[in-house]
Amino acid sequence: MTSSADFEPREEGAADFPSRREQLVARFVVPLLILLFCVGAYYLSTQFDRVPPILKRGIQPSDFPQLVIGLIGFLTIWLALTQKVGKLEVLTSTVWGTLLALIGFLLVAEIDLFLGLGLFAFTLALMWGERRLWALVLVGLIIPVAVFFLFDGIFEVRFPRGPLTNLWYQ
Repeated sequence: MTSSADFEPREEGAADFPSRREQLVARFVVPLLILLFCVGAYYLSTQFDRVPPILKRGIQPSDFPQLVIGLIGFLTIWLALTQKVGKLEVLTSTVWGTLLALIGFLLVAEIDLFLGLGLFAFTLALMWGERRLWALVLVGLIIPVAVFFLFDGIFEVRFPRGPLTNLWYQ
């Protein structure tokens, strides 16, 4: 799995390489926190209302989140076992802006999930350097609408009510 060579500096100076404590945090603590989040999210997904099997025509409300949580967990374990710990970088303003945009999404999603999704996607694309108007409209408007109709029409998943979703569900 890991050897002492995984933690030795390569071409950078020894001062640029993370300390033993930073290596342990990057190798074990962060993946463990992600896996704990996955366990908690999986538990929450088991609390969704279940559709009786006789009425089931699409996926259960918990199926998709559990699939995504399983994928995140698998990728976390795979990365923790295979990735070499290198130079740790300082979090940039883009990272902090992304975290703030995520918090904004959570707040706006309380009003309407798809309004929050569209604003979040638009803001994220803009922050990450996208300047083409057509691409911003695609990411911020067309993709959330397509996701809504995919899950509502094909998977028959009903979303929480909000100003925009009420327009469709009336």
